[in-house]
Amino acid sequence: MKILVIGSGGREHALVWKLKQSARVSTLFCAPGNAGIAQIAECIAVDTRDPRVLADLAESVGAQLTIIGPEAPLVAGVADEFARKRLRIVGPTAGAARLEGSKIFAKQFMQRHRIPTARFAVCDSVAGAADNFARYFNIPVVVKADGLAAGKGVRIAATESEFHEAVQEMMVARVFGDAGSRVVVEECLTGREASLMLFTDGRDYKLIAPAQDYKRVKDDDAGPNTGGMGSFSTPGLIDVETLDLIERQIIQPTLAGLYQEDCPFKGFLYVGLMLTAYGPKVIEYNCRLGDPETQVVMMRLSSDLVDIAEAIVNGSIGSCNVEWSDDSSVCVVAASAGYPGDFKVNYPIAGLHPASSVGGAVVFHAGTKRDASGNIVTSGGRVLGVTALRPALDQAREAAYEAMRHIGFEGLHYRKDIARTHI
Repeated sequence: MKILVIGSGGREHALVWKLKQSARVSTLFCAPGNAGIAQIAECIAVDTRDPRVLADLAESVGAQLTIIGPEAPLVAGVADEFARKRLRIVGPTAGAARLEGSKIFAKQFMQRHRIPTARFAVCDSVAGAADNFARYFNIPVVVKADGLAAGKGVRIAATESEFHEAVQEMMVARVFGDAGSRVVVEECLTGREASLMLFTDGRDYKLIAPAQDYKRVKDDDAGPNTGGMGSFSTPGLIDVETLDLIERQIIQPTLAGLYQEDCPFKGFLYVGLMLTAYGPKVIEYNCRLGDPETQVVMMRLSSDLVDIAEAIVNGSIGSCNVEWSDDSSVCVVAASAGYPGDFKVNYPIAGLHPASSVGGAVVFHAGTKRDASGNIVTSGGRVLGVTALRPALDQAREAAYEAMRHIGFEGLHYRKDIARTHI
């Protein structure tokens, strides 16, 4: 089978890595891919923002199945375009992808379907934000840009001054572009965060092994939000009783609500959770797999990803066999100096081979490319996801950091506390 994967990050490298293990795959394509993906798939340079371009590409390479990694093509309607051309794709329609494409839509959807989440107010102006804050919220408070902001459009304001700065940043300075034309102000939930993803055909679903990610750039959750600085997955991360509650109160009402609103969700659904003292609540939805959560869960997936992807497309996920390893996995992200702000690129990366030689370790590429001399160099803010799978969480953490110590490039930085508090 010929399979096309869309995307260029660590998530897509992990997907391609897992697909490569299937005996059913004859050829793998990735658009645009990166230096690591190019070692196991044919990479094709293409504009992933245009659904028609992606559909034409799938036709031209004879892809029998296309898997979408990032959110932007889904929000732009790539699944709708594929449906028009009768091409098989794993990914929700633009209507269903609004769960991630608009924070306002997601919050109002949860309100309509009584899905537990933080109290919120929708704000169309700076004055409106200030008024809602004064009337309904206490510090700390969360400010979210309405549209897509690469996982960075969230500010947790610990003071009133920080709240007004966040609103000005989003709505006036437009640091996130049009994504900040409207904002959501919501109460700041407390508890333990967790990421629960699932494979779904719109009606049935299979849970993906729970994971936890680390959004802040510095140790001990300090500094600004990023796209994700690390993650881990281990058996029992969410206990059976809590998991059952999440399914009944969140997962099932979400899928049923989308189906009732005539936009059934087919693909990978990500639910960001806060496990509060009052029960689990939704922080956010993503219409695709998380990054770097994908890296750790793909390491633990025992089943054939091709079978799962086909079951999503064919509407038979309920009868699909999905099994997970009892081992644990840890991913530590190697980032460029300055990330999540401005950063420089084109620095040579050393130590990739010895890092990959550490037992249980896989180095997933994110922001990498080959330069004119054929050397692998940095090309993004998040450069690598150094990931390891071992029988126990402490062993996986040790292996991931052992592998990371081999990696070197100018300005490299990474968190030292991934999975530390859970060992």
